[in-house]
Amino acid sequence: MEASGLSLETGRQTESPGLRRSLKLWHLVLYGIIIIQPTAPMSIYGVVSNAAGGHVVTTILIAMVAMLFTAISYGRMARVYPSAGSAFTYVGRELHPLGGYVVGWSMLMDYMLNPIICAVWCGVAMHDIFPRIPYAAWVLAIVIVFTGLNLFGVQASARINAILALGMSMVVVIFLAYAFYYVATVMKPVGGAWLRPFYDPLTFSPHRLLHGTSIAVLTYIGFDGISTMSEEVENPRRNIMLGTVFTCLAIGILSAIEAYAAQLAWPATSPFPPAILDTAYVHVALRVGGRFLFLLLNGTLLVANMGSGIAAQFGAARVLYGMGRENALPRSFFGVTSRRAAIPRNNVLLLGVVTLIGCFLLSFERGAELLNFGAFIAFMGVNLAALVHYRFRSDEKVLLPGLIPLSGLLVCGFIWLNLAHAAQLLGTAWIVVGLLVYLLMRFRNKTASVPFGAE
Repeated sequence: MEASGLSLETGRQTESPGLRRSLKLWHLVLYGIIIIQPTAPMSIYGVVSNAAGGHVVTTILIAMVAMLFTAISYGRMARVYPSAGSAFTYVGRELHPLGGYVVGWSMLMDYMLNPIICAVWCGVAMHDIFPRIPYAAWVLAIVIVFTGLNLFGVQASARINAILALGMSMVVVIFLAYAFYYVATVMKPVGGAWLRPFYDPLTFSPHRLLHGTSIAVLTYIGFDGISTMSEEVENPRRNIMLGTVFTCLAIGILSAIEAYAAQLAWPATSPFPPAILDTAYVHVALRVGGRFLFLLLNGTLLVANMGSGIAAQFGAARVLYGMGRENALPRSFFGVTSRRAAIPRNNVLLLGVVTLIGCFLLSFERGAELLNFGAFIAFMGVNLAALVHYRFRSDEKVLLPGLIPLSGLLVCGFIWLNLAHAAQLLGTAWIVVGLLVYLLMRFRNKTASVPFGAE
């Protein structure tokens, strides 16, 4: 970021407007926790538990290791490209523009899937509370809310997000108090029973553990958003990386505690029935705290998922708009905004339709796995970009310039390979479609710029 510019009238250097570097390290960590949310593991708890035979705590901790390596790579690449803060830029500029496009297309799938799985979760949760109203009616209402708010251009402020995060944290504390009281007075585990959330020989399977880990990574999705604040933080070369790493540690430890309490209260030897799989955590709350805690946690997670779904749809509309402007998608539809509200209305409406259809085609589990398919492509790309830059191109001295990104690449790749085969096939098909779109648009307009990192 340039600090000054040259006045054409006077020939003297004058200050040009820019972002103010006022954020400290603790601001970044708080921001990261707000993005990911303190209730992050609750929505996916049942799916991970059944996939991994319990062992939710272990999957969260394994996923944390992968994310820590990747967080360091994100932080280091933010030092190289401090104004970008996105995986497709790192990959596109450091490796190849086409690689950046693939990463960007994969991230677009994530943006499109996020509101779908949020709407699915909210629909199931509302049906649990009001079973006489069918799931389809709830889903339709939720998608209308998502789309309607984005058509009006509503954006949640950082202050509201901070208040919501504080409220969610208080609910987490209340749940933990109820859960540990229930465990101590009803379950009364002794000896090794306290360690079964980490390892239960009756349900342990390496393959199931890795499959569960591939879903549990959803707990951390969003930590990379810290890198977008490179121009507003004090000492970004140090604090972006530390903020990203500390956020992953904080979320990992908090999520492990939440999963540990839930698994002690509802052991893995009693798997969750399919009917409550998507909302398993609130049914744990029903067991340990009765109807009051069930409704409190349901309400909290509904707010969290509604906010996440609205924000994801908002972001997806802007990604489609950017791709339309770059002629990576038909510009006449995707690259225009409405005159009245100055928003990409076509994209918002299209995403509303896609979200509604997706709610009836995808389960929460399949949607989460597909989302992680795209996220891990981005994570592997960033690790590879950091490996190439710091190991082979840069003269800057950093700790373990090859080992850290290589470890992140290998761990992320190993988890990615353990996604469900259906998710891998569908994700690969999405990338193939993206490449066909890319080739078609390049053929139609040979002067179009390459999106995602070509500049």
